Amino acid sequence: MFAPTRRRVLEALGIGGVASVAGCSGDAPAGEETTTQTVAQTTANATAESVAADPTDVPDPVDRSEPRHHEVTLEAVEVTAEIEPGVTFDYMTFDGQIPGPMIRVRQGDTVSFTLKNPPENDMPHNVDMHAIYGTGGGAVATTAAPGEENAERFEATYPGAYIYHCAVPNLDYHISAGMFGMILVEPKGGLPEVDREFYFGQHELYTDGTPGSEGHHGFDFEAMASENPTYVLLNGEKYAYAAANRGPLQANVGETARVFMVTGGPNLQSNFHPIGNVWTECFPNGSLSMEPHTHIQTQVVPPGSTMVGTMELPVPERIKLVDHALSRVARKGNLAEIDVTGEEDPEVFDPEVDGADEGPLYGDGEGDG
Repeated sequence: MFAPTRRRVLEALGIGGVASVAGCSGDAPAGEETTTQTVAQTTANATAESVAADPTDVPDPVDRSEPRHHEVTLEAVEVTAEIEPGVTFDYMTFDGQIPGPMIRVRQGDTVSFTLKNPPENDMPHNVDMHAIYGTGGGAVATTAAPGEENAERFEATYPGAYIYHCAVPNLDYHISAGMFGMILVEPKGGLPEVDREFYFGQHELYTDGTPGSEGHHGFDFEAMASENPTYVLLNGEKYAYAAANRGPLQANVGETARVFMVTGGPNLQSNFHPIGNVWTECFPNGSLSMEPHTHIQTQVVPPGSTMVGTMELPVPERIKLVDHALSRVARKGNLAEIDVTGEEDPEVFDPEVDGADEGPLYGDGEGDG
């Protein structure tokens, strides 16, 4: 890794000219296996069918005991897509998706990271990773003007799930428009095995329209300053992975599911709740160094933070993942759904019970009124 120069610091803070010298990640440390984890594949400054990241597109769990070197590349992609049918917006993204691709490494791994900013883009971009010891979480080292790229190398020294996000001037605008994602640093012992994993990101969009008003929505800086968003979204699109859109997602009775969730913000916390279930185990703020909290109904996820939660799936149901500030669900587009299919278990839940025959539905039948 190279030290940040005064010029890089000034550029990252918006003082002076834009970045024009690409960084070099160098060779992998001796004796370390190298993997390429993320490769940019989307053309910048284009129109896309969708920016909604597939929640099932999660890197494989870490299953090794030795450190590894990773080559990771993200591309800043400025793209126009629909928030909902008939409503378009100019997003800023990593690799054309929201949230940006999950990066998954092990504590002790090293990462050579490159940010590419294609010449078709209009703005400089960079990446602040909360998993990095270094100025701006690497934002200074990775600042790149359109047509440039910059790189850094870092060691993933502490475990946890962490946000990464753009951090140039007007960073709140860039994050709101979609520039955030998650880097997961698994502890050396790894994570417990589960049957399924899902990945979500929440953020707010501040537009000059109202929800459902057709046409192209521009960005509203005054609405952002007053923290009054038009939309509050999971994965960049209204009800992106709900039944009414491209969902629901699928799981089976008897499985366990792990959910990784990152809140980009830039301003609002998420109150993340699985309707019809609980977080059997929950790691607030993405901390994997602590014992998990258990049977958590609603987990607060501040902007710039994450959570990791698991669910048991004992009965068939449709789980609704929501921000429990429920006007954001009913009015602003925040919802994802998971259909759990399989055999019913009336001992756990019986939707056909006749209350008159089965007795009280709540309590032990004494003093219930």
